[in-house]
Amino acid sequence: MTRLDESRPFVPVGIAVLTVSDSRTADTDKSGDTLAARIAEAGHKLVDRAIVTDDRDAIRGKVEGWTKHPEIDVVITTGGTGFTGRDVTPEALEPLFEKRMDGFSEVFHRISYDKIGTSTIQSRATGGVANATFIFVLPGSPGACKDAWDGILKLQLDYRHMPCNFVEIMPRLDEHLKRNTG
Repeated sequence: MTRLDESRPFVPVGIAVLTVSDSRTADTDKSGDTLAARIAEAGHKLVDRAIVTDDRDAIRGKVEGWTKHPEIDVVITTGGTGFTGRDVTPEALEPLFEKRMDGFSEVFHRISYDKIGTSTIQSRATGGVANATFIFVLPGSPGACKDAWDGILKLQLDYRHMPCNFVEIMPRLDEHLKRNTG
């Protein structure tokens, strides 16, 4: 079972949060606020935060830029994962993924099912890795952000979490880039 190895140090990571919405502003972005508060509470660094409209190019451009930022290890987006015509976040970001993280979506839906039942199928939450940066695509509700952070990300972004975590593999995420360019 999982546990925290208190003999290991906590290693803060740099995180960027992107809210995808045609209607939210800095004053009304409850999902972004939820994530920012949890990131700070966990001891990580919120490197950047932004809001973009439900536009594929705007979403992809912002996230792709963040994946090239040396202080950003993780990008979390909130919004745009439903089925309406304006929900395009997965379509914008999945082409960037060098590796897709199917388990993230599966575990997210299991956690979500316990809270909202079959309504969880209306989310296309996803995750992957691009440019040695973890990317997590979450629904736009504060509840979904809480579920993803509390149930998955808080633990996987803690170097002390055992038997394994994302932090310990971060230095090796770009091995393929070094092989292909060296």
